[in-house]
Amino acid sequence: MSKQPASKKAMTVPASGISDRKTLRANARKSIEDGAITPTYAADRKMVIKLLNDALATEWVCVLRYYRHYYMAKGMLADAVKAEFLEHAQQEQAHAGMLAERIVQLGGEPDFNPDTLTARAHAEYKEGGNLRDMVRENLIAERIAIDSYREMINFVGDKDTTTKRILEQILAQEEEHADDFADLLDGWIGE
Repeated sequence: MSKQPASKKAMTVPASGISDRKTLRANARKSIEDGAITPTYAADRKMVIKLLNDALATEWVCVLRYYRHYYMAKGMLADAVKAEFLEHAQQEQAHAGMLAERIVQLGGEPDFNPDTLTARAHAEYKEGGNLRDMVRENLIAERIAIDSYREMINFVGDKDTTTKRILEQILAQEEEHADDFADLLDGWIGE
């Protein structure tokens, strides 16, 4: 797949916004090395790829934090909370896979460099001193993810509807995660 931007030649689109078959077929034959990126792609592809790579780093930092918390959780409530940590780790890893696939579809390369993950991630890798701290740190990380995904969705807008849908799907799950942890903190008993 070519790393060059899709052809910037203006397409003639009728006032209705719907091209006739002949035009669609002719345009599809242009710059086929760009794969799914056609001349109608309107977003700043380099910026979208950068945003997605930053989100990818965020997801991996969250995966690693959740797994640490899963293995380090102890105390009376540990079993129930550990199950949340494990489930969220697996869901964050699935988010990372969706983001990496989209980066490739856009002609980019997913950045999995472990040396730069925490520097590029929006969320922090906070270990937490006890089970309650772990829940709190994960709630904070989810709140960071919620705001960063909302900003990305607003940036992309309708210029890249596929990326927007992926980000919206991830955002919905991040909101569920935050709600889960807020509920856990709200009902916390003891230290």
